[in-house]
Amino acid sequence: MSIKPDRWIREQARAGMIEPFEDRLVREQGAAGIISYGLSSFGYDLRAAPEWRIFVNAFNTVVDPKAFDTQSLVELEGESCIIPPNSFALTRSVEYLRVPDDVMVIALGKSSYARCGIVANVTPLEPGWEGHVTLELSNTTPLPAKVYAHEGIVQLLFFQGERPELTYRERQGKYQGQRGVTLPRL
Repeated sequence: MSIKPDRWIREQARAGMIEPFEDRLVREQGAAGIISYGLSSFGYDLRAAPEWRIFVNAFNTVVDPKAFDTQSLVELEGESCIIPPNSFALTRSVEYLRVPDDVMVIALGKSSYARCGIVANVTPLEPGWEGHVTLELSNTTPLPAKVYAHEGIVQLLFFQGERPELTYRERQGKYQGQRGVTLPRL
């Protein structure tokens, strides 16, 4: 398996792998500095969408992937989100991805957030998967933490190998084609 450089990513993006696609690493918007997004040397930095689901304990619910209770979430639309101390939020990528059949994608948190105690967790994107990426953000600090929409949130690394016997699309994976912030499914 090999990690793919910017030339390969650019070529695949032209074929529809990432939409919208930013052909360079964007670091500024006007006079304001931003957390970078777009194409880098060996990856692609996804942006967070302005859709947030923030975990709260208002109703003393239990977070259960087999019986997810939406009362544990507050929905917010906005250009930023404050994640409460030692809490968690969900968002999605601005970009829609179509993973080639011979590629596995891994997402890693950006260092600007990691240095503030914000951990990004995204499960691997399997060969043949497509959709908006649901992003899980943990605030590991005892303080409120701020994250921003339309700015970089995770970096994707693309690994090319042999095509698996069955792709995620062919086995009709439960998160195939997801749009928006997607909650756990069985």
